[in-house]
Amino acid sequence: MESVSVYHGKISRETGERLLASVGLDGSYLLRDSESIPGVYCLCVLCQGFVYTYRIHQSITGSWTADTVIGVKKRYFRKVENLILAYQEADQGIAVPLMYPVEKNSVSKDAQGDVDSGNQRREKNTYSI
Repeated sequence: MESVSVYHGKISRETGERLLASVGLDGSYLLRDSESIPGVYCLCVLCQGFVYTYRIHQSITGSWTADTVIGVKKRYFRKVENLILAYQEADQGIAVPLMYPVEKNSVSKDAQGDVDSGNQRREKNTYSI
C-alpha cells in the first residue's frame, strides 16, 4: 500500500476530511487506514461538500475489493491501483468518479494537522490549488 500515491497511512477521519475539503473539488479522493478495523483501508471521496467513505480490503485470495452501495456487484482487482482506475469511471457504486487524487507527497506536514494550500490535484497535469 505504501507505493500507492494517494495512501496517507494512519491519519484520522477528520484529517482526511480536512485534506479533501481543502481541495474542494467533487471527485477528490485519498486512501487511509481504517480507524476501527485493522488491515482495512478507507477510500474517501469528496462529493458536494460531503466525504463518502468506502472500505477497501483484501479477500482471502488476495484480491482487492471495495464495499460500495448495495445492489452493485462486488468487483475484485489484483492491485489497489487497478481498483482506483476502475472507480474513475461513472456508475461504479460510489458517489462520484475518482477524479482528483490527493497524493501524500503533495501534502505538507502542516496540511495534515491544519490544512493549507499545499495540496495538489491531477488531471493530465498537476495543478496547485
